[in-house]
Amino acid sequence: MKKLIILFTIVFSLPLVSKAETINMQSFGAKADGKVSNTAIIKKAIDKLAANGGGTLFFPTGTYLTGPIVLKSNITIDIEAGATIKFTDDMSEYTPFVEMRYEGVVMKSFCPMFYAYEQQNITIKGEGTIDGNGKKWWYGTFTIEGAHKDEAFRKELEGYRQMWEKENLNFTVEANSDWKRTLGKRFFRPPLMQPYKCKNFKIEGVTIINSPFWTINPEFCENVSVLGVTINNPDAPNTDGINPSSCKNVIIANCNITVGDDCITLKSGRDLQGREYATPCENITITNCVMQAGHGGVVIGSEMSGDVRKVTISNCVFDGTDRGIRLKSTRGRGGIVEEIRVSNIVMKNIPKEAITLNLFYSNVPAEPFSERTPVFRNIHISGLTGTEVNTACTVLGIEEAPISDISFSDINIQSKTGFVINKAKNITLDNVRISTEIGAAFKISESSGLRVNSIYNPTPLTDKPVLEITDVKDMFVQGCYPEAGSQSFIKLDGKQTDNIIMINNYLNRLPLPVEKGAELNSSANIIVQ
Repeated sequence: MKKLIILFTIVFSLPLVSKAETINMQSFGAKADGKVSNTAIIKKAIDKLAANGGGTLFFPTGTYLTGPIVLKSNITIDIEAGATIKFTDDMSEYTPFVEMRYEGVVMKSFCPMFYAYEQQNITIKGEGTIDGNGKKWWYGTFTIEGAHKDEAFRKELEGYRQMWEKENLNFTVEANSDWKRTLGKRFFRPPLMQPYKCKNFKIEGVTIINSPFWTINPEFCENVSVLGVTINNPDAPNTDGINPSSCKNVIIANCNITVGDDCITLKSGRDLQGREYATPCENITITNCVMQAGHGGVVIGSEMSGDVRKVTISNCVFDGTDRGIRLKSTRGRGGIVEEIRVSNIVMKNIPKEAITLNLFYSNVPAEPFSERTPVFRNIHISGLTGTEVNTACTVLGIEEAPISDISFSDINIQSKTGFVINKAKNITLDNVRISTEIGAAFKISESSGLRVNSIYNPTPLTDKPVLEITDVKDMFVQGCYPEAGSQSFIKLDGKQTDNIIMINNYLNRLPLPVEKGAELNSSANIIVQ
């Protein structure tokens, strides 16, 4: 009996565990006709749940028109199949302005459609649709004068631009930054979704259409998951799909993306301000995604002034994106992109480059190495297949910062033109098969420290070598077995070319295995065994 009393005492002294509340938005009074604004009632529901520690807003079948939804900690948005959250295009609902980041610059501007500031444990999920209703916003791509033929609309945009100027009186950018040229009479479209300085943010299962600007754009966040999301903005300008910026611990998986700009982009701030914030984008996993229309499949930059590092990209399909894997930056950005692994990728119908690493993204004149100098290094790409590609790969460094420590292995690309490598060092090409229609399969210039093993062009051109080398130092070539039909295996040219070592290659089927150009230094060390 005494033991029973003790047991009852323990049980009834335990704290009661209450289940988080779920609010059915129609029962709560929301209108699902797509006409009446639900901004106020959604805010009321979020405030009610937040006051009790959190819970779920459930949107059953119907269309819910609303302005910005400002999320709080421990809130879940659950959108049923057949339900649509449609955002209003009444710009006045997106003011007053909030702190946010626009194209790598922290400022105050229009509130994003889903926004949270310094919150945690937020989920947006379901099988329903989020409609950004972005057509009216897309005009904001242009200056006020050219935005629209409607005089009233131009005046409206001018009013918002003036509000933006007042909100950002202390906003400064580097004197020679291209943002000085950008400001002008622009105004700034909000991203559809921007959690800002948040932790544990997840979006899962939903379909997103008609984003006004960048679609899913977490900034300064930690522990972000984007899982099984479909994004469809194919005809809209600058509607990038998923843009983590200065975020840590991000998983993007099982997504299907078709957009009017880059599908997935990793960023970390622009120029001087980005370097001052010094918050990298790091620990990023991108896997099992399909990317279709878009300027780039997976892109790093060009706003990467706070660094991007520790990134894996695997098991993805790019079908119809302008480019596949694209890393881009320019002088003035600063920042380092490093520790990148790309593997098991299939590409088809790529109108530009399958792979591009480009530090000359904009035509900024040469300058001494400094904090303004961007750096690309320690990047490794393997297991990639590409068909119907225009250019296989470009690696374009700058004099003061050659792209370094890069490897390409197990690559098979059918393209019009092949690999172009300029201003790079410590590059490895291993089992790289490039079928070209125009020019040499590999053009390498102003570079050093190359290791080449088993490269191959199965469609030899009678008037072109497989390898075209200009001003290259310290290059080791082995294990190559070129097809008969090429004019030569390697053409060496340039006064700086030196220390070219070729061992264990079978070149007997070519009429001129090693071709020497007119500018090749006669004292260059060339060894062929």
